Amino acid sequence: MDVRDAVASRYSCRAFLPTPVPEQTVRDIVAQAARAPSAGNMQPWIVYALAGEPLETLKALLAPRMTELPKGEGTDYTIYPHPLGEPYHTRRFVSGEMLYSAIGVPRADKAARYRQYARNWQFFGAPVGLFFAREKSHGPAQWADIGGYLQTVCLLARDYGLHTCPQQAWVSFHKTVRSFLNLPDHLMVYSGMAMGYADETAPINRWRAPREPVENFATFSGFTG
Repeated sequence: MDVRDAVASRYSCRAFLPTPVPEQTVRDIVAQAARAPSAGNMQPWIVYALAGEPLETLKALLAPRMTELPKGEGTDYTIYPHPLGEPYHTRRFVSGEMLYSAIGVPRADKAARYRQYARNWQFFGAPVGLFFAREKSHGPAQWADIGGYLQTVCLLARDYGLHTCPQQAWVSFHKTVRSFLNLPDHLMVYSGMAMGYADETAPINRWRAPREPVENFATFSGFTG
């Protein structure tokens, strides 16, 4: 797949088919993604890939906890600043409205919205769950490097006909994930990711979050052609 097609066709998939993904495919994607740039070639990403019985065990472990702790266990880091200023608040709000509108859930139906959000912790039915960990001692540059690695995983997955959904929602249950993965003390959960074949018939996969025109975020000077 042309890289431009991979970029254009990537989206956060929230409904997957149960079709298994071969381990070698996931290995290839995770390995090739390590060509992502990182400051000083530190390669600060640490990846845990789950499928089959381990994945089902984790999902079963989380199922009752979503009722016990509807807001999760707290987080190791803040995902969104508070208050979230403009234009970022509006972008996030519009994206959320589009998502729930796609599945016919009105803003007033808080219970239905939570049920959909809670599907994060079931990997949206994906047959592969990935976790990305980082050193607690690392700083903003290494966080950015891991973000670049995640994007590279997403794009490589498209070349295999797969879709993904990066899920920072998993940090809400970082204690459970830490225990399940036996993370050493010096590591923390940065993000999860669902991976698999998209259910193209699912309404939730038929909308796309809008992007700002380039004039709104970039300037160009000194070009001659």
